[in-house]
Amino acid sequence: MNQKTTSDPMATLYQEGRHTFVELVPDGGARLDALFHAVPALGQLAVGVVYGHLHSRPGLDPRLREAVSFAAIVASGMVGPPLSVHLKTGLASGLAPGELTEILLQASAFAGFPRAVSAAEQLNHLFADAGLESPPPPTPREVTSRFCSDVREGHSPIPLSAAVKRQLRHADRLALQACTAQAVIVECFQSPETQPKALLYVTVVDDTVVAVKLFKAQ
Repeated sequence: MNQKTTSDPMATLYQEGRHTFVELVPDGGARLDALFHAVPALGQLAVGVVYGHLHSRPGLDPRLREAVSFAAIVASGMVGPPLSVHLKTGLASGLAPGELTEILLQASAFAGFPRAVSAAEQLNHLFADAGLESPPPPTPREVTSRFCSDVREGHSPIPLSAAVKRQLRHADRLALQACTAQAVIVECFQSPETQPKALLYVTVVDDTVVAVKLFKAQ
């Protein structure tokens, strides 16, 4: 059988995908070699498509792409290597452990409880192996939402500038978007404006907001 060279498009995608995977997963290269030892062509195809092609597409950010992948794995009932791998790549792409369990919970309503329970049982082992707290802390968005409610009610859990307090208390509506496992963007809206009057960059550690930075709209 002729060996494929690096000029082959699939081989090139595999090398790109392998590089991405190794960046995301400690000992990723050894893991791929062991997983696809008997069928290396399957490794070239799977890694090339998922981590070479799909991960390079600009339409989704890595967090959202991994969230979709994790939900699909739960929905399909795969509790072996795919769940283990995408737990690791999800965390490396900026998903918090609590977000992964929340994704599993969301998927259970559509994929069915038996598959979700099987995935949850496997997550017990995966969390333990990774040294993760179980159950995990609340998601960064949940922590930030609670924090914002406290400030709007006049109880600030941490010292804040008068400007930050004013934006939170005067906003008619807040929109929260987690952007990493430790950061949430809060948009502060005032009716009838459709653009936020200010943005807050909130840093979360475990279940606590530790810092808030204000960016005012021009």
